[in-house]
Amino acid sequence: MAPIAVGDSLPDGNVSFFDENDELQTVSIHSLAAGKKVVLFGVPGAFTPTCSLKHVPGFIEKAEELKSKGVQEILCISVNDPFVMKAWAKTFPDNKHVKFLADGSGTYTHALGLELDLSEKGLGTRSRRFALLVDNLKVKVTNLEEGGSFTVSSADDILKAL
Repeated sequence: MAPIAVGDSLPDGNVSFFDENDELQTVSIHSLAAGKKVVLFGVPGAFTPTCSLKHVPGFIEKAEELKSKGVQEILCISVNDPFVMKAWAKTFPDNKHVKFLADGSGTYTHALGLELDLSEKGLGTRSRRFALLVDNLKVKVTNLEEGGSFTVSSADDILKAL
């Protein structure tokens, strides 16, 4: 499957997260993104070094700036279960705006065409690192990384596109 591209419609699919009341929610991506300008960024794995030290912190630090430019939702997705994503989210106590979404079986990542085979590292099929800017379900920017790179999918890269 070809990776999602500029001009594509964001596919729908279900993801899970724990809400502010610590209740497990399963929702469609469209319910989070329809009628809104959103950033959807994906990481290969919770608690992994680049994801935890650079990618996620950048979006947390730049969240207010992204919001000031019209972004209404900042969504982080990873092929992990919702309990892992909840535990990982708690390691970012300053986070007020990034929602941590679990794509437990990688079904949504597959729908985006953004799988990354990390079996050699014992991680199985995960998500490529990426950042998408989506406006009312239409993809406006696709910043897709190759392998384990972190060169084009940062919060600063999305800010440059706004």
